Amino acid sequence: MKILGIESSGLVASVALVENGSLKAEYTINNKMTHSQTLLPMLEDMMKLAGDDIKTVDVIGISAGPGSFTGLRIGAATAKGLALALNIPVIKISSLAAMAFQLSHGGANIICPIMDARRGQVYCAAYQMGICLIPEQAMSMEDFIAELNKLDIGENEYVFLGDGVPVQEGLIAEKLDGEYDFATAENNRQRGASVAVLAEKIYKRWLRENNITAEKVKELGADAINFFDETVMNSDEFIPEYLRKPQAEREKESGLLEDPGEHSLKKIAKGAVSGREKKTDAH
Repeated sequence: MKILGIESSGLVASVALVENGSLKAEYTINNKMTHSQTLLPMLEDMMKLAGDDIKTVDVIGISAGPGSFTGLRIGAATAKGLALALNIPVIKISSLAAMAFQLSHGGANIICPIMDARRGQVYCAAYQMGICLIPEQAMSMEDFIAELNKLDIGENEYVFLGDGVPVQEGLIAEKLDGEYDFATAENNRQRGASVAVLAEKIYKRWLRENNITAEKVKELGADAINFFDETVMNSDEFIPEYLRKPQAEREKESGLLEDPGEHSLKKIAKGAVSGREKKTDAH
């Protein structure tokens, strides 16, 4: 079973391919290029270097938010376009939960992913050994720290990660009670591998609960399956979790901004699959 993971909720763009419980390939980049410029070329390069074909993917895991509104829309359009072209399911993965998962095997520490939400807020949550202690939300860092200070963490410590850390490090030092640390470079930002691994876990459980095999879903196609749920779904049902109204949407309503063009991005992603098929036929 092959799972494609797509992560575009922040500045980091990351794609990964997990096959039967093993990470086969991952491509991550953290620069100032927009995800519309990087995501599909990264995906194509990764699949080529892995010696794999996008048509063999069984399911797509997508980082569903919270995060950058533009990044989430680009990731959603890419995932939906590919899933539509391949007729395979999409699995929603929380951006914050995927980040916390990267540190979930580090004992009983309180894992605190924070993403800079601007306007004086962070997207944040707190997890301990896979259990969500503070649900994901958009709030001020001071309010989040106040919530953390209410937790009884014993001798454990808080571990922070995400692009909100450089912005909020001083406030953490000033206001937080208890010991804390910051995740190191290999785990302190979003990764497509975490999205793919979590998607694989969810998909395997979903297959067991519905008494169906991945091969049967592939044979029938996502459109033929009518028992999807709030996590596993076909491409038309997937919507990112913004947590608050996108600024672009507010500006669009006031006539200041044109639509970002999700439909166009879906067409590009879908075209990438058909374009690859034409190249294969030519050979």
